[in-house]
Amino acid sequence: MEQLTQKLGSGEMVIQELPLPQLSLGMVLVKNHFSLISAGTEGSTVKAARKSLIGKAKERPQQVKQVLDTLKKQGVVQTYRAVMKKLDAYSPLGYSCAGEVIAVADDVTEFKVGDKVACAGAGYANHAEVVSVPVNLCIKLRDDADLSEACYNTLGAIALQGVRQADMRLGETCAVIGLGLIGQLACLELKASGVNVIGIDVSEGAIKMASEHCADLAIARNTPGIEEQIKDYTNGIGVDCVIIAAATSSLDPINFAGAICRKKGKVIVLGAVPTGFDREPYYYKKELELKMSCSYGPGRYDLNYEEKGIDYPAAYVRWTEKRNMEAFQNLIYNKRIDLGYLTTHRFKFEEAPHAYDIVVNRTEPFLGIVLEYDYSKEHKAGPININNATIVKDVNIAFIGAGSYAQGHLLPNLPPEEVGRISVMTNSGTSSKRVAEKYKFAQCTSDEKDILDNDKINTLFIATRHDTHAHFVMEGLRAGKNVYVEKPLCLNVDELIEIEQLCKEKNCGVMIGFNRRFSPFAQKIKARVGSGKMSMIYRVNAGFIPADSWIQDLTVGGGRIIGEACHFIDLMAYMCGSIPCKVSASVLSDSQGLNDTVNMLIEFENGSTGVVAYYANGSKSLPKEYFEVYHAGTTGIIYDFKKCEIYGRKVEKFSKTSQDKGQKEMMTQFFASIKEGKLPIALNEIFSVTKATFAALKSMQEDGAPVRF
Repeated sequence: MEQLTQKLGSGEMVIQELPLPQLSLGMVLVKNHFSLISAGTEGSTVKAARKSLIGKAKERPQQVKQVLDTLKKQGVVQTYRAVMKKLDAYSPLGYSCAGEVIAVADDVTEFKVGDKVACAGAGYANHAEVVSVPVNLCIKLRDDADLSEACYNTLGAIALQGVRQADMRLGETCAVIGLGLIGQLACLELKASGVNVIGIDVSEGAIKMASEHCADLAIARNTPGIEEQIKDYTNGIGVDCVIIAAATSSLDPINFAGAICRKKGKVIVLGAVPTGFDREPYYYKKELELKMSCSYGPGRYDLNYEEKGIDYPAAYVRWTEKRNMEAFQNLIYNKRIDLGYLTTHRFKFEEAPHAYDIVVNRTEPFLGIVLEYDYSKEHKAGPININNATIVKDVNIAFIGAGSYAQGHLLPNLPPEEVGRISVMTNSGTSSKRVAEKYKFAQCTSDEKDILDNDKINTLFIATRHDTHAHFVMEGLRAGKNVYVEKPLCLNVDELIEIEQLCKEKNCGVMIGFNRRFSPFAQKIKARVGSGKMSMIYRVNAGFIPADSWIQDLTVGGGRIIGEACHFIDLMAYMCGSIPCKVSASVLSDSQGLNDTVNMLIEFENGSTGVVAYYANGSKSLPKEYFEVYHAGTTGIIYDFKKCEIYGRKVEKFSKTSQDKGQKEMMTQFFASIKEGKLPIALNEIFSVTKATFAALKSMQEDGAPVRF
């Protein structure tokens, strides 16, 4: 199928052939009939992409700061890789579309093939022939719905959420500042609810359009005596509410809203405007209420709602983003609002780049720009060929998942010649294709069967979200492939038991990305201290991750102890030459209920002990990792994998210009092990370290009681 993409680095925009998007649980696959270009949001994105690197940096000072922080912590190489990944990526465009369902996931019951639907969401409702959308970002339409109007779905819901925040009553007056697409939609929705509407803009064309279709009074911002005109229109009271739908860096909209609003009125910020308002009208004279409108409505940015499909009860949250979309579509279908005048341009999908030229260059007046697809086309799943395949006798690989970590540490460290690069699968066709192109893989796909059933592929790399690791590990083992998986191996005991059993049945193993044991400093210290009964301390200044992150979700990320602390337990196991057998863990809970500030005492079979001090409440300026090991009169220290010190009869000091956490050496040893038939990390070590993280969680639940396993 074809999709419109743009590179952030060059601004290059192209329609390209990509694999069909994945149909994960809770998703529906939709063949687009129409999609809407959001001239404001998408226009800004496209303009930014077409600027020079300096221009991009000026527009995104926060991201520049993040780059500098990465440079300080990880060095030039990793920073360069991270930046280039962003700049070279194929970024999807679009977030509002309408079409028909062509497939549903096994757990989806509210949709069926053939349903007409409207969809929303950046990264989901893209400008593409086929999209995959979560059920709570997709609504069912009537069979005779006009899909060319239904594709206004997302912007209609955004406007409606602003109207709901205004909470207007019949006969009241609302001023809408900014009469672009969302402003016009807000005016239409207000008027349909019996509210008197005043439209205000700097553009005479927008004023004329609003006056003819959606506003009782439309007036240019620079009109002399505008405040008096509005006051006269409202019988001297002032407007009951102002919705700001403009996008500008000027303070004029927020201050003008305060000037025309009645005492104790409301100002709703719907557009992208600064809020450094004058205090006098807001505080002293009028006691105005200032409210922000959150995109499509309640549920937006909520992982449980948007990705897991967990709805809010209507009794407690009457208007979610999905119910806002449904209400908007009902207004269209019942002809309570007329969107006909909003569509100033309609282009065939293949003409999309020209449509964006109009938006960016403003070569002609425009408002709503709709893309129309050839929906008579049939689309079949299957891989997309990228490069000529090089089949190598010993090792032919595929990647399932290839995000930031894989592109920063795994893919750049593949052997240049002795590995056949066959296939890449990620959760989006854009990233699959870009990774396949950049790292010279033969093909990209969206279907795991294309990889698992491919007899040419004998080695599988898994670098997906944590909740999918166990599934892909087990499927890879069943397919008889060598398996490398990023940590964690799995998220629960049942998955671990099944993986252990499969390894025995198939007489094969799994390599996990416990890279720190392969770092040069860890290996130097190991060579000095040897094996035996030793004491260790590992302090991790882990940093704060909010509760709504997927990492903190126990069913998706597994939490930070399972998801990351396994690294530190593994380094201890490597250093002392024994496996963990007992864990005690005490936790410092915070106000959000997060259990990621933890002291863990790890005991090993040979009598060694280690303390993992995993803290999420420290200063960002402190380096992340600090490790000490004590044994037989020797002490080794690693400082954030940039330097190390070994104290024995003499003091030895080593340093590197940038971090080296061992990924390159790990990859070298993994590929060598495939040929030799012996994995770099023994299975019993991998399994016991994984069990130790489960034991730590159990101990935390039992007030620090020791858990033996």
